[in-house]
Amino acid sequence: QVKVVESGGGLVQAGGSLRLSCAASGRTFRIYAMAWFRQAPGKEREFVAAVTWRRGGNTQYADSVKGRFTISRDYAKSTAFLQMNSLKPEDTATYYCAADKSRYGTTRQEYEYWGQGTQVTVSS
Repeated sequence: QVKVVESGGGLVQAGGSLRLSCAASGRTFRIYAMAWFRQAPGKEREFVAAVTWRRGGNTQYADSVKGRFTISRDYAKSTAFLQMNSLKPEDTATYYCAADKSRYGTTRQEYEYWGQGTQVTVSS
C-alpha cells in the first residue's frame, strides 16, 4: 500500500504563488508516477500535472496551467511538489495528490492512491 498526504494549501491573492507538497509513505518503491488533480465546487475533478517517479522525471500538464505550474519530485524524500505561480481565481479548488504503481496518465481512473486534498483559494 501507498499513502499520500498533501499540504501547503491556503488563501492567496491573484498573481501570487503557492507550493503544494505531497508526501508518500508505505511501499513507495512501487510508485511509477504521481499527479495532481483539482476539483472546484460543482465541477468534475480535473487533471493538473503528473510526473514519473524515477525514470527521468518526465512531466505533463493540463493546458490551463502550462507555463504557470511546475511539478517536481524529490525521490529520496518520497515527496512530490506543485509550484503554482501567477495564480488566478479560477485556480480555486481542492487539490488532490495521486499515485500509481504502473500508469502515468491524465485521468482519475489511472491513479490508485489518493490523498484527502488541500484547499487552495485565490482571491481577486
